[in-house]
Amino acid sequence: MGEALRDKQELGIHTEMITTSMARLMACGAVTNSRKTLHPGKTIGAFALGTAELYRYMDYNPQIELRPCSYVNDPFVIAQNDNMVSINTALEIDLTGQVCSESIGYRQYSGTGGATDFAYGAYHSKGGRGIIALSSTTRDGRLSRIRSVLSPGAAVSISRNLVDYIVTEYGIAPMRDRPIRERVEGLIRIAHPQFREALRKEARDMLLW
Repeated sequence: MGEALRDKQELGIHTEMITTSMARLMACGAVTNSRKTLHPGKTIGAFALGTAELYRYMDYNPQIELRPCSYVNDPFVIAQNDNMVSINTALEIDLTGQVCSESIGYRQYSGTGGATDFAYGAYHSKGGRGIIALSSTTRDGRLSRIRSVLSPGAAVSISRNLVDYIVTEYGIAPMRDRPIRERVEGLIRIAHPQFREALRKEARDMLLW
């Protein structure tokens, strides 16, 4: 995703984790942080994880600041960045927009991280947008990641009330301020084609559609 932003201009970064792709965006001039309303001219992060290239770029770089996670991930701090765009992913999403990004059923798969914090912050930022980007199916293609209901035991990492846009390889489903029926229609439209009819039937059976 970072590579796809290389032709952009005057981007800014406020993130939990600084990555190699972000260093490359700074090095090529796509990220200048010049238009940030909070900490202009600075890339703000809580920690860094990447290649040696990243660490060399960060070494004594005055344009990068690492601050405590309690500050960087504070949703009310994040929201002070005008036009904040948060990008998170998910393991599965139900037809009303509830997002699970940390468990596979009852089994904990990963941590929550800053998903909720950045979704909330972007949602309340002036001009902000929150994006949940995921593939429409599991890696083997056997299961849809868009489901009528979340798997039993699945954690709700991001409330449907904070979800803005959901994106798969089949398109974009706007969620903000949408009633349940429009959410269901939008999510079925971006589900993998082989699962759409089953999702429609399940939605009708649940009186969602």
